[in-house]
Amino acid sequence: MTRKAIAALTLMALMGVGLWAADKVVLNALFMKQAGFSEEDITAGTRDFMDRNPDIQVNLTFVAYEDLEQKILTAAAAGGYDVVLSDGPFTAKFAVGGIVKEIPPLAAADKADIFPGALDACEYLGKYWGMPWINDVRYLYFNKKMLAQAGFKRAPATLDEMIAQAKVLKAKKIVEYPIVLPWNQAETLSCDFTTITALFGGAMAKDGKPTLDTEANRKALEWMVRAIKDGLVNPKSIVYGEDDINGVFEGGNAAFMFNWTYAYGVANDPSQSKVVGDVGIAMIPGNGRVKSATVNGGQPLCIASGSKHPNEAWAYILYMTGKDFQKAHPANSLPIWRSLYTDPNVVKSNPDVVAVAKTQYDYIVNRPKVPYYSAFSSMLQVKIQQALLGRKSVDQALKEAQSEAESLAQQ
Repeated sequence: MTRKAIAALTLMALMGVGLWAADKVVLNALFMKQAGFSEEDITAGTRDFMDRNPDIQVNLTFVAYEDLEQKILTAAAAGGYDVVLSDGPFTAKFAVGGIVKEIPPLAAADKADIFPGALDACEYLGKYWGMPWINDVRYLYFNKKMLAQAGFKRAPATLDEMIAQAKVLKAKKIVEYPIVLPWNQAETLSCDFTTITALFGGAMAKDGKPTLDTEANRKALEWMVRAIKDGLVNPKSIVYGEDDINGVFEGGNAAFMFNWTYAYGVANDPSQSKVVGDVGIAMIPGNGRVKSATVNGGQPLCIASGSKHPNEAWAYILYMTGKDFQKAHPANSLPIWRSLYTDPNVVKSNPDVVAVAKTQYDYIVNRPKVPYYSAFSSMLQVKIQQALLGRKSVDQALKEAQSEAESLAQQ
């Protein structure tokens, strides 16, 4: 209930006017079914919010991630939803298209406590269009037993160290292809290219303009091509997604992979994994002066532009993204708040992951914040794959990608 409404009811009471039970404000909220906070987490948090705010009712809808963007585009602006779970790559498109509302200003202390990369995913043209909620990045996963057999006592801290260790692992025939990565022609490839270009000091866009054809990006793509040619990255990586590389890693057929948080639990599940107890997790290896970099897989909660109850929608978002909810439900998504990484409930939820995450989150890199990101990413995946398959040179692939990205920007 707003302050004005409370004041009006108080005045009526003082004047002796009879009060009738007001109708509840009804909010419709859209979430996804998989990854991040579970449906049980969201339902429990929503129930707690409604208990604390008996004048507000929140109806929940869950859809697959693949259906999320279209559902928002077709229903949110028209008023079908008040709160929507967005995604970092949607921010620019939703802001320009008037799909979501700018959020109220955040307190300086709150902004300082949120990991910068997570907050940056919600910003476009100097304004914030959502509140970080699901927090996820990619990590380096490694097989501790394999590394020990090869004579290594720790995970690689740099790309050069990872390649050097991979060469020894291969030479000693501990594993045929030491590295497996999710490089199929899908968004997962754009995610890894975001990480690897950042490790080489590159970026795919700056100030809303594509910057694909640069020396840093060329070195990044050359590294990817060379790693496959040298037999260090599994050649089937070009057809593998995240779940596929999990299968290779948990089957004991890779020493290294880059993947999201969920992979740690999968690789340590004795019902499906052969490497339980041998799974290590570390920060993505750095390169030169770049200590580390990792792609942001986080997702914000936004106020739909068609909402007739934006104040109540914002109150619900603040509760679901707040510290009480996030420290109570850390099993499936770690907090956006730095200060919670010493909270006992958060730490005990997954001690090994928490120990790495609290530092890896300082090296978050966001995919390009451009309104045409979907078309940009689809085009880029094709060009990268052409280079990985040897159908085009690295130089040609990036020059063509730059030209096509510039055309997308002009449309």
